[in-house]
Amino acid sequence: MPRFSIIVPVFKVQGFLHECIDSVLGQSYPDFELIAVDDRSPDSCGAILDEYAARDERVRVLHLPENVGLGRARNAGLEQARGDYVLFLDSDDFYTPGLLAAVADRLKGAEDPDILVFDHVRTHWWGRGGPSDASTLLAAAGQDVFSLRESPQYAHLFLVAWNKAYRRAFFQEHGLQYRPGLYEDAPVTYRSMVLAERIACLNRIGVEYRQRRQGAITKTPGRRHFDIFPQYEGLFAFLEEHDDLAWARPLLFERALDHMLYVIAREDRVTPADRPAFHREMRAFHDRHCPEGFTPPQGPRGTEMRLLASSPYVSYAALRAGRGLRRLAGAGKRRTVDRASEAARRAMYGVRSKLPLDPHLAVYSASHHAGVHGDPAAIHARARELAPHIRGVWVVREDAVDSLPPGTDYVTPGSRDHHAVAARATYWVNNVNWSGSLPKRPGSVHLQTHQGTPLKYMGADLLDKPGARHGFSVPKMLHRADRWDLSLVANRHSELVWDRAYPCHFTSLRTGSPRNDVLVDAPADRAAAVRRRLGIPAGNTVVLYAPTRREYRRGGHVDRIDLARFAADLGAGHTLVVRLHPSLATGTARGLGLADLHARGVLVDATDEPHVEDVMLASDVLVTDYSALMFDYANLDRPIVVHADDWAAYAASRGAYFDITAEAPGHVSRSYRELAWLFASGTWQDEESAGLRAAFRARFCEFDDGRAAERVVRTVLLGEQPPEPRTAPALPAPATERAPSMN
Repeated sequence: MPRFSIIVPVFKVQGFLHECIDSVLGQSYPDFELIAVDDRSPDSCGAILDEYAARDERVRVLHLPENVGLGRARNAGLEQARGDYVLFLDSDDFYTPGLLAAVADRLKGAEDPDILVFDHVRTHWWGRGGPSDASTLLAAAGQDVFSLRESPQYAHLFLVAWNKAYRRAFFQEHGLQYRPGLYEDAPVTYRSMVLAERIACLNRIGVEYRQRRQGAITKTPGRRHFDIFPQYEGLFAFLEEHDDLAWARPLLFERALDHMLYVIAREDRVTPADRPAFHREMRAFHDRHCPEGFTPPQGPRGTEMRLLASSPYVSYAALRAGRGLRRLAGAGKRRTVDRASEAARRAMYGVRSKLPLDPHLAVYSASHHAGVHGDPAAIHARARELAPHIRGVWVVREDAVDSLPPGTDYVTPGSRDHHAVAARATYWVNNVNWSGSLPKRPGSVHLQTHQGTPLKYMGADLLDKPGARHGFSVPKMLHRADRWDLSLVANRHSELVWDRAYPCHFTSLRTGSPRNDVLVDAPADRAAAVRRRLGIPAGNTVVLYAPTRREYRRGGHVDRIDLARFAADLGAGHTLVVRLHPSLATGTARGLGLADLHARGVLVDATDEPHVEDVMLASDVLVTDYSALMFDYANLDRPIVVHADDWAAYAASRGAYFDITAEAPGHVSRSYRELAWLFASGTWQDEESAGLRAAFRARFCEFDDGRAAERVVRTVLLGEQPPEPRTAPALPAPATERAPSMN
């Protein structure tokens, strides 16, 4: 008996069917059967399915004698199922890699719950969307097992069949069946959720939910959308037959109304001509099933529900117009206030700009006001020691304020305080361009620290790479760069690149990278403290994997390595630590498996660690593709492996200043097999690797001697003439000698 039965109803999806079936058969977890139900599809779907069945014994095809619709096709597949758990997958959607293995592990850890719910991502024809509304709920559930009565908020999870694994015995015991018509998922989802005694969640994106440009039934206007009413009538008939489920009626009544209000508002579902009739059906449903003492939720949806119940004579037009006018009026008022406030702040900036610059005021920012880190943070920290008379103020976004170190003097972007500080500050320090909204004052000093040594094309060089500069203007970027007075460099390669990429009037300072000072001269106990915080076992070899974004893929995220497989292949005594590129941290990349693997202890997700320098110090070896992190990491003189399986595509789409595979800081792998062999054989740390690393350090860590921040402070803030940096980089001790592994 297989662990999973995966039921795929198929109808008129021949263009998407291969991707769907391949996503199942390509799963690393093999113990499943795939039951494909050909719902009398008029295209080539039936023949395609038969070809798969002939090649793979796990595929069984059920050809229905007539078209019965999605719900009854699922029922037909369910009758043939033999697995412990049943999963449903729509034939125009597809599974993400590693889903079934993650589901199997979670089911085992939860001791076979009745239902397991996992996440999804919407994939539009123009590209993948962002995280789903369910991701926060799934993350909050953690490793707990619960019932809906205990945790009613989980009724808000997406009510579809394909984001769950159902225990087959539970499904059959309660006679769960899909009804014909649209919205067939709703009654089965809610009925199963209220009946389940044990529900578990998996915070992992398991399904790419395709938003088809045309042809989706749910986005075709017509009377079929009235099917929502008999679907919910069936659900409430069931609830009213079971007194022990009285607790669920108010909860599901609110969800039913919410669903109906959502449908009536969509022009691609209910036509304007049908809306009065749809509204009457909603009123009738409300009057038949409203539980005694029902209280609508807060917010706009609750307002609609209260209006719906207020009088039998409230029309749909009044319902929507009343809410719409209030929303429009509120939005208009906010926009007017915002414009007036911005104008007032600009005026204040202009007035204060007539005052003399304050020679004792510096303003700092990093990574678009994301917090206190990077080169600006290192310079600020050193300035507090060497130039305490200069007040340093950070510009920090409101969503990053809570992460600031205690005692940080800060302002938020666009605020009155921000304009007041910016108008008087003599020194401006940033690792990206400042916004162009505030003019530079004569006499102010703008220091550009950059974000590391460049491998990929930057600035004006992107003019020949339209895909890489999608979404921003190179001329506008260069106009902002015209305000730079000073540009920090860690090596002569960077100096030449910045002169070419930013044809502006600035002076290069050969100071080294201030944020790398700690890598050259870190306290011995700092890495040990980070290892303890990350929960890394004593004595383990820490492998840091730090991939960068890809310009050839919309959204930038590409899974180049199966992280679960890599962690397993590294074996006992190793800990895999993953650090995503900052631009990928809030997208779907973590939901596609990283968050789940971290929660289960398979690896450590260190993306949220505030200081990447700490993560580097805590590691023994870096595996990266084309991340600029390798140039910083080389200061540690620890092994680096470059995984370059898509180098040609990356270089063609983004552009590169040199071939990293030919001038690498260590061994290069061009396939996962090669990467795994490097670690299994111990080659990753051999003499050849050390020789490559030494040459790389000599070239790219040229001015990093542990005194870069001091050199910047003395040169820029104090006007002194500091000593020249050492041309030969300092040689730190190995990781095991600098920071012994500790629990």
